[in-house]
Amino acid sequence: MKSGFIQNGYFLLLSFVTGLFYFCFYMVALSLSLSLSFTVIGIPLVTRVLRTTTTFIQFERTQTKIYTDITTAPYNKKITTDASVWVHAKLELTDRRNWFAVFWLMQKLGIGLVSLVSVAVLYLGPLAFLLAPLLYRYIDLNVIFMQVDTFAESLLTMALGAVLAAISVKLSDRLAKTIGGYTRTMIQQLDR
Repeated sequence: MKSGFIQNGYFLLLSFVTGLFYFCFYMVALSLSLSLSFTVIGIPLVTRVLRTTTTFIQFERTQTKIYTDITTAPYNKKITTDASVWVHAKLELTDRRNWFAVFWLMQKLGIGLVSLVSVAVLYLGPLAFLLAPLLYRYIDLNVIFMQVDTFAESLLTMALGAVLAAISVKLSDRLAKTIGGYTRTMIQQLDR
């Protein structure tokens, strides 16, 4: 197995963690700030939350480059510095790119859940099959319709695990590239 295989696993797990974080962060922060919008602190709080999209998109861009070697264009946002707080708030609230960025980042939760399931199937499944000769005496192993209770069956299961591991290397690479493509598409859509 290649070190890229392990790196793809890290990227898939990181996709789950960041997707969960983005979803929870924006759900809580926007709910709180929008519910406080009738007070003086609500609108500035919403604008601060919306400003985080640039940081998170840059993080996504960096992690995609590190783990998948997919280069994306930088995501730049125009910021006027000589305006008042309320002018900044109006600009942030009316900028459709902010709201689309929140939408794209929150969608990462679905991608992260697929990534988590994929890690379990592509990494833990073949590993359990490869360890069958060591485990068949202590736990009940069933592979498809075959009960593994002899050493010969455990060796057959181990061979199947080796085949699955070879397939998993290719599938995990393809999945990591697809998720990296999501980041590229997200930035391209936001730059329109």
